[in-house]
Amino acid sequence: MEQLGKYGFLRRDYLKNHRNSTYQVMLLQDTSGEHLLEVDKAAREREEVILKQLEEKEPLPDKEADQMGWVRAANQHKAIVEEIILKELIYV
Repeated sequence: MEQLGKYGFLRRDYLKNHRNSTYQVMLLQDTSGEHLLEVDKAAREREEVILKQLEEKEPLPDKEADQMGWVRAANQHKAIVEEIILKELIYV
């Protein structure tokens, strides 16, 4: 069985804290694990797609020439992608 990743745990915590009745039903029906794995997988796939699109739109600077600029831009891209995923898949 696949391991639950970051987004799966975030979804679980969201359901526990904000949609507890839904979470309890999933536990009783034994569907919570499958749901969390699906959300985690979808989020990771979506993360890759959005990151590629973002890098096409706003390419990262040359890593050799400007390491700090590259790190700053890469971190900014990652933060943007994570915010989108949280709003689209986790907190719904």
